[in-house]
Amino acid sequence: MTASPAREVRIREVGPRDGLQVEAPVPVEGRVRLVAALVAAGVRHVEAAAFVSPTAVPAMAGAADVMSALEQRRDDGVTYAVLVPNAEGARRATWCHQVTFTLSASPGYNERNVHMSIDRSVDEAATAVSVLAPRGIPVDAVVSCAFGSPFEGDIDPADVNALGERLLGVGVTTLTYADTTGMATPRRIADLLASTGPDVGLHLHDTRGTALLNAYAAYGLGVRRFDTALGGLGGSPAVAGEPGGAGGNLATEDLVHLLDDLGVTTGIDLERLLDATRLVAELVRHAVPSRLAAAGPRARTSPA
Repeated sequence: MTASPAREVRIREVGPRDGLQVEAPVPVEGRVRLVAALVAAGVRHVEAAAFVSPTAVPAMAGAADVMSALEQRRDDGVTYAVLVPNAEGARRATWCHQVTFTLSASPGYNERNVHMSIDRSVDEAATAVSVLAPRGIPVDAVVSCAFGSPFEGDIDPADVNALGERLLGVGVTTLTYADTTGMATPRRIADLLASTGPDVGLHLHDTRGTALLNAYAAYGLGVRRFDTALGGLGGSPAVAGEPGGAGGNLATEDLVHLLDDLGVTTGIDLERLLDATRLVAELVRHAVPSRLAAAGPRARTSPA
């Protein structure tokens, strides 16, 4: 994969999946409206659903209906991704634009989240690639707990990188490293990137208020792909109730606001994005944690 130009960042919006998965279920029509609002704001890469058990994650029920509705929209230049945890999910995703395959660098979290060992998950990823690659569907492996786990504590960056190399070896197209429970700091971001290099994606959570700081540090180290969620919503059902848990994602509007001020191109219109933020707050029926949603952009003024 060729790195983006120095002044461009690619954002994959995961709000319709990660952002909503811990909320009370939003109807399919509302989820499609949300994606449409994101596309209207200039978002060009959306993780829109997850092919997972609706018993385990009720908010993701109707994922096939969401993806079918988005396919009918035929938005030019927009990539719609779906998350899967295993080869069975991949077989349901053979008509999607991209598949994100989730597994963890933490044995305890992997067992809790997808009910299998890491080795078994790598085998499942290999099978998923064998199903999807002949159809030209890229697979991004999202390695959760890449900066630590509530079950094992810190995880050696060399071990995380070794897992990423195994996944590339079975044919995944790209890698994204996730700070699932918000344990990353700028120093730990640098430690992992020293092993992996900057040609990776980062998926950052704000459990301890460090997501935007970590994104800024990673940008300075050359990372040009980030997962974010509208409104800063999200979290992991697998660690609900654990110490620290999984706070919301890095808010899309918070990152876009920062990058706009740095002169970095995202292709996303901030004011229209904030319209989508108001919509998601309406859909989930509560205020969202995004700082920008509360305070507004720095350049917005009030009458004297």
